[in-house]
Amino acid sequence: MNTLAPYYQNNAYFLIAVDCIIFGFREKELHLLITRRPVEPLKNEWSLMGGFMEENESLTQAAEKVLYRYTQQENIYMEQVGAYGEVDRDSGDRVISVAFYALVQIEKFNTLLARKFDARWINVKELPQLVFDHNVMVRNALTLLQYKVSTEPVIFHFFDDKFTLPALQDLYEAIYQMPLDKRNFRKKLATMDLLDKLEIKDKGSSKRGAFYYSFNNERYEAFLKEGKRFSL
Repeated sequence: MNTLAPYYQNNAYFLIAVDCIIFGFREKELHLLITRRPVEPLKNEWSLMGGFMEENESLTQAAEKVLYRYTQQENIYMEQVGAYGEVDRDSGDRVISVAFYALVQIEKFNTLLARKFDARWINVKELPQLVFDHNVMVRNALTLLQYKVSTEPVIFHFFDDKFTLPALQDLYEAIYQMPLDKRNFRKKLATMDLLDKLEIKDKGSSKRGAFYYSFNNERYEAFLKEGKRFSL
């Protein structure tokens, strides 16, 4: 406890935890990385990756620490979902938890090092009951992710510099959890004029192949200066 600032000594102190909601995309479906809870209460039940914030670290640093502890992964961008502080949310103690989410490419996310925690990817449509209020956290994170990808071009950073339009639509459909009309989807993209068509094709998905595209950041900046809004 910090003894340098005695101003709040008459107030209660609580434990602060962080929980990491890691979404992954594979085979046109959205998945969630879950693990067996390693400690009591509810030891061995399905859980998000979580842990407590230490005295000398920020919330973001605590989230990065938790993620690394379970997966040995670093430099993954995470965004805060919200804080959860119901009095009885954790049966172990009075704990306030701050949730973070991220979206990653599953094939590049090595979870072999997390085997001792029995970490695994589960389709978001088939999630089991998680401990405490973790299912609520996941629903809130998915709602936030859906909002973000509809109003900002964050989804383009998921790909490695290039993508095909079918792959882009597949990812949007996985996040929205619903099919999108192909014609309307491509019409919206064309109207914003933020993509550059490349002279190479992805031949792995069909005989004809699909052209690759890249997102043009400079045109997006000009797009914003003109008072236009991204919407997909």
